[in-house]
Amino acid sequence: MKSLTKSPGKVRKAGGERARPRHEFSPRSFDDHPKSFGRGRTPGATTHTQMSSREDSTIRVAPVPGKRVVTTLSGGLPMPNSASLAPNIVAWVGLDWADQAHAVCLQEAGASPVEHSELQHTPEALQLWVAELRSRFPQGQVAIALEQSRGSVFYALMTYDFLVLYPIPPKALADYRQALYPSGSKGDPTDARLLLEFLRKHPERFRPWVADDAPTREIALLVQHRRKLVDDRTALTHRLQALLKGYFPQALEWAGDLTSPLAWDFVSQFQSLEEAQKASRWKVLKVYRAHTRRTPEQLEQLLDQIRTARPLTTDRAVIESSALMVRAQVDQLRALAAGLERLEEKLQELFAAHPDHDIFNSFPGAGKALAPRLLAAWGSDRQRYETAQDMECLSGSAPVTAQSGKKRWVHWRLACPKFLRQTFHEFAGHSILWSPWARVYYQQMRKRGADHHPAVRSLAFKWIRIFYRCWKDHTLYDEARYQQALERHGSPLAAALRQLPNQEARA
Repeated sequence: MKSLTKSPGKVRKAGGERARPRHEFSPRSFDDHPKSFGRGRTPGATTHTQMSSREDSTIRVAPVPGKRVVTTLSGGLPMPNSASLAPNIVAWVGLDWADQAHAVCLQEAGASPVEHSELQHTPEALQLWVAELRSRFPQGQVAIALEQSRGSVFYALMTYDFLVLYPIPPKALADYRQALYPSGSKGDPTDARLLLEFLRKHPERFRPWVADDAPTREIALLVQHRRKLVDDRTALTHRLQALLKGYFPQALEWAGDLTSPLAWDFVSQFQSLEEAQKASRWKVLKVYRAHTRRTPEQLEQLLDQIRTARPLTTDRAVIESSALMVRAQVDQLRALAAGLERLEEKLQELFAAHPDHDIFNSFPGAGKALAPRLLAAWGSDRQRYETAQDMECLSGSAPVTAQSGKKRWVHWRLACPKFLRQTFHEFAGHSILWSPWARVYYQQMRKRGADHHPAVRSLAFKWIRIFYRCWKDHTLYDEARYQQALERHGSPLAAALRQLPNQEARA
């Protein structure tokens, strides 16, 4: 590996000689409360408090008294102290967004009257409203509390530098409303006022949204769009599978993977067993030879299976209606695959040009799908997280300790951005195949009685500390260097790694 030039910092080779950083990959990260990831286990000395909000939350409970956890929203950066912005705020706004019209509450700083209005959801109306705010308050900033950190209203307002956006978690607002209105009454004007009141009375509990740089934001949006397209593809293949099982189950074996062009061509050409058996030998072989390299013996065996197969049903109503639906599903899969391919090309282009490309590409098992997701998870601002524990809590990798009286129990963290948790969880699972220490640690967790997912979650907890150090220092990950650190600190993992064959330990 070689040193990489980067702005604003410099990417250094992890294995090179340099002064030891203030934080280094520490084997202690493998031994901190390992049992806390199991079900019903008692945690060790270090515990983690529960996050107080759901996905995209800006409120976090501090892990230790007197210390705040600096976290962020997807695509935004936190400010170190939201209260410090209060002297610059000249007006406070609560905006309850809707599809057609938004309820707005406005209160000037230092004034008691609250103004209520309704804002139509059109670009012209939004721009006119913002222009009126600027004309009315030519100096200072206007704080706006709203229930989202993305979406049309947010995208429309984020471009104005005098607007300070405070995304309020829907779950936090719902709990606040329930505390003040136990009857459950709800309305858009009421929610707008509650948003205004929530932010004004507790400004220190929220952090304003500040944008990442444009390439990082685009990568973050693209990886989420890609995940949605993959989920859509999975849903379509499940529907296609269910249809074929109902009238033509042999196609599932003959076509193979339903996300492959071979499967699409096969079920398009032969929409029923009757059509496959009536087709000429040349027509069947043409479909397979266009996509696979099967031997002549395998092709002959396949042709024999088609000739001797028996239909599941001969009901024409079932067969013909299902065949039409199969064709519709295949057409959707083809179109989705083309769109997914274009998106992935753009994503790889942006990721290759990003300054942090080499850092996240250096982690074992990241690959072209997970490396951009890891980059999007951490963002571009190195001041975003004060410690690795901030990300461990935000991503849901850190367990939650709950205590009431003499009872004390530990469970996994539910309140977190699900896509963020999925990113670290999937990477940790892939790293087991590529990183010797990760594989050994996973095996040790399983031997202690942890199920697969708690063990992977525990491994993700350890990886986040390594991610944090590399991301903070602009340093590439080096597997050999980390194993040397394990040896220096006498980690139990180092002893387990020494028992592996040399080739496997260096894989």
